[in-house]
Amino acid sequence: MQSNHNRTVLLIRSALFWLWLVASTLFMTIPVFLTGLFSRKLGFRFAQVWCRLNLLGLKLTCNLTCKPDGLENIPDHACVVMSKHQSTFECFYLSILFPQFVFVAKRSLTLIPIFGWALVLLKFILIDRKSGKTAIAQMVEQSRDRIANDVNVVIFPEGTRMPVNAPPNYRSGGAIVACKIGADILPVAHNAGEFWPRMGFIKWPGEITISIGPAISSKGKTPDGLLRETQQWIENRMKEITVPDRFPYEHMPLTARHTDH
Repeated sequence: MQSNHNRTVLLIRSALFWLWLVASTLFMTIPVFLTGLFSRKLGFRFAQVWCRLNLLGLKLTCNLTCKPDGLENIPDHACVVMSKHQSTFECFYLSILFPQFVFVAKRSLTLIPIFGWALVLLKFILIDRKSGKTAIAQMVEQSRDRIANDVNVVIFPEGTRMPVNAPPNYRSGGAIVACKIGADILPVAHNAGEFWPRMGFIKWPGEITISIGPAISSKGKTPDGLLRETQQWIENRMKEITVPDRFPYEHMPLTARHTDH
């Protein structure tokens, strides 16, 4: 009975957060769009306010917070940020870490009302992953422009949200971009998927750890070598901060779950 009660409370709190998310999105849409039409920087500032509102909502409704470490490793120049991707949480949190940045995202996201339109307005790098080498060329060209304008480029090297403790599946696109334009890579590890599962509704209370590693220079390195170095730092840090069975029920495959009694 206690387990059922606790789960009901968690479901209610998570539902309250989703209501908060919808309300904050509707509230911030007009400021982001109106300012973004005239200034990408100003539009991005309002988008950061939206992210901060949602992080506040997570804290108030779900008692979910974040503890960053390695903030001193963020350089004073723009770079390619390569981050682990387990959840939606890191999209919010990474958005407030940098004065200016863009995500590299799949073009199909632009079909999502409001959210997708904002990606275009804020000049995120939108690619068609099915186009292969053409997509890489687009990433290189647009990343060069963003970095030259002191805008960080955030890439999820595994391409999509991965389950907690899943085998790493890093792709070379981000490393190719960094080598082609001579940018540093800033590696980021986190355990957000333990608290906000990629396929789960419940947001579990606790404290997410986000770790920012030292910038990795691309000078004199091949994309394969640079990717190995980046993956090694991220995955080694993941081993230190991950507790894969922290919330075992939520992370079970659906076929293995059973009804609580």
